[in-house]
Parts: sequence; structure tokens; C-alpha cells
Amino acid sequence: MPRKKTQKEYGSLLEQFGMKPYKPKAREKYMSKPQLNHFRKLLKAWKQQLEIEAEETVKHLKTDSNNLADPNDRATQESEFGLELRTRDRERKLLRKIQVSLLKIDEGTFGYCEETGEEIGLKRLEARPVATYTLEAQERREITEKQFKDTR
Repeated sequence: MPRKKTQKEYGSLLEQFGMKPYKPKAREKYMSKPQLNHFRKLLKAWKQQLEIEAEETVKHLKTDSNNLADPNDRATQESEFGLELRTRDRERKLLRKIQVSLLKIDEGTFGYCEETGEEIGLKRLEARPVATYTLEAQERREITEKQFKDTR
């Protein structure tokens, strides 16, 4: 099976899908229609890529799940399948986040922090289009989560 490329090898999501960073016009309102269309296009391309990869995994599991005679080969194959399935599970969760982001675009709430209501920012959203918090709010959540884990 050919080796899959990592996100780092692909570059940013924008590069991966042949898109350029959004350049807002002077005095353009945050989350204007052109900006929302830019993010809709990015999210749909990402969603389509994840769905294609999921289909490829199913095909791979069906065609390569032969009974290997050697126990070591069988264990290696099962380990690889397990890793692939865990990856697809993470991507399934990511697909849900993409769907939620697309719904937020339709509702007019995309690009705003769920905690503070502030603008998340174009650069952050281009790097992580499913972001729901500003960088500062996300950092606060992670610090609080870490402190909570440390006290258990």
C-alpha cells in the first residue's frame, strides 16, 4: 500500500486545495459574503477529501484483509488496520465539526468565538476552519482542562 502523505507534506489546507489566503478589501466587514464563500469552499473541499480517504480505507480493509499464515504478519496487519481505523475515527469526528461549521456559515454565526463572541480571525480560521474559539479563549480552556486533570 502506498504511504499516505502527512499534513506537513501537504502544507496548509489552503495550499492542499490550491486556494490562496483571503485578502479582505479595505473596510470589508468581517465575515462578509465573499469571506463566507471562501470558507465554505475550503470546508467543502476538506470534507470531500476526508470522505474519499474513508472510502479508500474501506476498500483497503476489504481487499487486504486476507488470512495470513504467519502470526507475525497477521499481527502487523491487524496493528496497521487498527491504526487506520483510529485515524478514520478522528476524521469522522472532524467531519462532524466541518458539518457544524458549514451550518454556522448558513446561520451567520461562523467566525465568532463561542465563549466571548469576538472575531476568531481570518488567519486562524484559514489554519483551522473548524475553530470555535479565539486563540486566547482556546488557550484558557486548555489551561483550565490541564489544571482539572492535574487535580484528579
